[in-house]
Amino acid sequence: MEILLGIVRFIGVIFLVLLIFNLMIVVHEWGHFLAGRWRGLVIDRFQIWFGKPIWKKTYNGVQYGLGTIPAGGFVSLPQMAPMEAIEGSASDDVKKEPLPPISPLDKIIVAFAGPLFSFLLAVAFAVVVWIVGQPEDQASATTVIGSVAKTMEVGGKEIEGPAWKAGIRPGDDVQYINGHRVNKFLGMNDSINWLVVSAESDDIEVRVLRDGKEMTFVAHAPLPEPEQVDGNLLQKGWNTLSSRRQLRKIGIGPATTPVVAGSLANSPAADVDLKEGDIVTAIDGKPVTTLNEIFDIEFVADKPVEFTVERGKKTHTVTLTPRLPDQPNDYEEALTGIIYNSAGEQKIIHVSPFTLVGDSFRTIVNTLQKVVSPKSAIGADQLSGPVGIMSLYYRLFQHPDGWRLVLWFSIVLNVNLAILNLMPFPVLDGGHIVMSTLEAIRRKPLNFKMLEIVQTAFVILLLGFMAFVTFKDVGDHVPNGSQGESKEPVFLPPGGNS
Repeated sequence: MEILLGIVRFIGVIFLVLLIFNLMIVVHEWGHFLAGRWRGLVIDRFQIWFGKPIWKKTYNGVQYGLGTIPAGGFVSLPQMAPMEAIEGSASDDVKKEPLPPISPLDKIIVAFAGPLFSFLLAVAFAVVVWIVGQPEDQASATTVIGSVAKTMEVGGKEIEGPAWKAGIRPGDDVQYINGHRVNKFLGMNDSINWLVVSAESDDIEVRVLRDGKEMTFVAHAPLPEPEQVDGNLLQKGWNTLSSRRQLRKIGIGPATTPVVAGSLANSPAADVDLKEGDIVTAIDGKPVTTLNEIFDIEFVADKPVEFTVERGKKTHTVTLTPRLPDQPNDYEEALTGIIYNSAGEQKIIHVSPFTLVGDSFRTIVNTLQKVVSPKSAIGADQLSGPVGIMSLYYRLFQHPDGWRLVLWFSIVLNVNLAILNLMPFPVLDGGHIVMSTLEAIRRKPLNFKMLEIVQTAFVILLLGFMAFVTFKDVGDHVPNGSQGESKEPVFLPPGGNS
């Protein structure tokens, strides 16, 4: 029964992901469609997804269809520019007649309408998120360091943690990274994580507050070399195509409250009064405030430990006896079996629509700036296409407040859709605007043959880029041979074989 429910849930989530993803495409193309109708343009087709239609129907001279390639969509406006290379040709049942030319202003209005509708949809999502709220976890919102790695594996090699080597320690409250004020640990824009990974130098200046005093450290964190993958030529080729470059990191993590998320099956914690959401406040009478403090404790096998736990407004204690897991056989650390929520405590916040849309705009612009910067470690291989976006939507839906996160991410994605489509490249809406502006300046249409060549060339580049990011997206979910063998601890039930 559980398997059946799991399958039903999986299908339901996939359906919701596709529904939201296609809603954004439909709204964007609907903007072009309505603007085209308003300006009196001939509309051949309105199609969601690219490729040969698997379904089509002609109504009032317009062929409506659903394509075979689940990426994007289009409104065929033959008076705008030659687009057969990406849209194909209209079917014979769509009436074909010589078409009158249209003004550059009409072209600009129709081209701009798609991004405008995407932006308006982002605003609509932002208003909804403002009303219902969005989850914010402690790990994202804090600026206090909870863990500093003494050693790290980078590019297949173990090195001393850059932050630890520089003198940064747990409890430090980060104020600035490379001179930029920080206001959170995770996320984009002014977060610690973003300012580290997007740094354009190997030396990361970190200014912190420690015991009320401001201190500055410089962590040397060169970009990791690509890992070498063993295997045959096919495996190495797949790794080259699908793997992403590792991003810069200095080995720090956020300080979070020890919140219980569950327990390992058959472990010592499975038999005591612990529930999801409980907060551990003390161990053997010694107060603990961060998860890292618990991780630093070396439990002794068969020696009972008393945990003080806060549940709502009540406090109680539980005693459990750590022991070695049954598998793997070489596991050397005694465990309690408690699973903690690394994100810490969570609350619902209500952010104004202006801030939500503004932050999304900054996120996209900052990302594009880093992608094109020759000094940045963030390149095109860090971007995602439809596969990666739908995968992220699926993961967001797994969160207890997944529907709120999905609404929030839809703001970012629609702003992204608006900005990217306004980029001045042929095939994109921004390219149509640029070419129409040139036509207005020249006071005569651009050469049709030249337009056709340029459009076709950029279609090939666009399809090549889509294939490139799709390989990366698929590679995120397919082992590339560089992952080590998993050694997750397992506790067997009494009488089980070890």
